[in-house]
Amino acid sequence: MYQVPDQKGRRIIVTGANSGTGKEATKRLAAAGAQVVMAVRSPDKGEAARAEIAAAVPGAQLEVRRVDLADLASVRAFAQQLLADDEPIHTLVNNAGVMCPPRRIETSDGFELQFGSNFLGPFLLTNLLLPRLLESGSARVATMSSGVANRGEIHFEDLQWRTRYRPWAAYGQSKLADLLMGLRLAERATAQGWPLLSTIAHPGFTRTNLQTAGANLGRRPEQARPPVQRTWLPSQEVEQGAEPLLFAAADPAAAQGAYYGPQRSLVGPTKRVSIPRSALRGPDYAASLWTVAAQLTDVPHQIG
Repeated sequence: MYQVPDQKGRRIIVTGANSGTGKEATKRLAAAGAQVVMAVRSPDKGEAARAEIAAAVPGAQLEVRRVDLADLASVRAFAQQLLADDEPIHTLVNNAGVMCPPRRIETSDGFELQFGSNFLGPFLLTNLLLPRLLESGSARVATMSSGVANRGEIHFEDLQWRTRYRPWAAYGQSKLADLLMGLRLAERATAQGWPLLSTIAHPGFTRTNLQTAGANLGRRPEQARPPVQRTWLPSQEVEQGAEPLLFAAADPAAAQGAYYGPQRSLVGPTKRVSIPRSALRGPDYAASLWTVAAQLTDVPHQIG
């Protein structure tokens, strides 16, 4: 099992920290000495996860705070609270996400749920926290993408899937957008000389509630799909699946703009993986998406 390097003295924000890779990352970052803010949509579930982690990691420094990444007002309120603390922020882990609702659902701001929750919410949060991150002098932003991003495409002509919603294609777009955000942030950090490392990860095929939570949105209880137990594809437990994200978020060897995933594509120990062709469609691809996202979330373009 990957050993997270010493994180004493670092304050880390982890979104989606109450389950799956976010919960595992929170546990192991706390075990390495980090002070972790567990950013969750449901405070009750967050407190239950906090109690479980605290029982397993004596002395864990954990705090639960609410944020709904599908609601930009909630993102702004969460960021304002963090900034009002007047405490450092060393690392932001953009982990939370939703996967493949069977029908098109909109966020409170009118965005397609996956694009809004998986990308626009984290995009806004990253930009709002960026000044405080830079003040730390050794900042890091680790963003969770997906292997599905390899087949993704940014549909600039219909980002919100109003014409014809396709669950997997919309998910692929949102996770490719996350990958492009991480790459663009790395470009800007390098160009501006910022003390910030932007990294990206994907978990391969990790068995978590992600596969069923999104698929069950809008379904009646009797229609709900059970959690994934076995598949014909190679899959792994969350302890292994969280390791690319942990490496991206904490390892001294992680590189600017690098992408980390399992050695055998879907499973295995962590390695640096190639940026997929889907993210390399011209030199302005990531910059164009950043500009559009800044307009949609009312973020000043000059930040990016």
